[in-house]
Amino acid sequence: MALTESTMDDKIEVVGEHKAVQIRTARVIYDDGSEISRSFSRRVLHPSTKSDDTWSNTDISGESTEIQGICNAAWTDAVRTAYQNAMDAQEE
Repeated sequence: MALTESTMDDKIEVVGEHKAVQIRTARVIYDDGSEISRSFSRRVLHPSTKSDDTWSNTDISGESTEIQGICNAAWTDAVRTAYQNAMDAQEE
């Protein structure tokens, strides 16, 4: 009996007006090559982050090149500005 584990980002979606990038990661456990368990986790990336009233681009340097490419394609300057304006309006 040899248990092995694999993780992979198996679903990447760009959703909504502000192009949030949703990532589903699958964790798969195998026993002698046969899948015995699969579980999922999700995370969402937004085009900008705010700290002390200052906006900056979301740091995606730790993401895979695939996810970085998707974020860079989706998050234009116009998308970032619209996202920041919408979030600021919610704070008022």
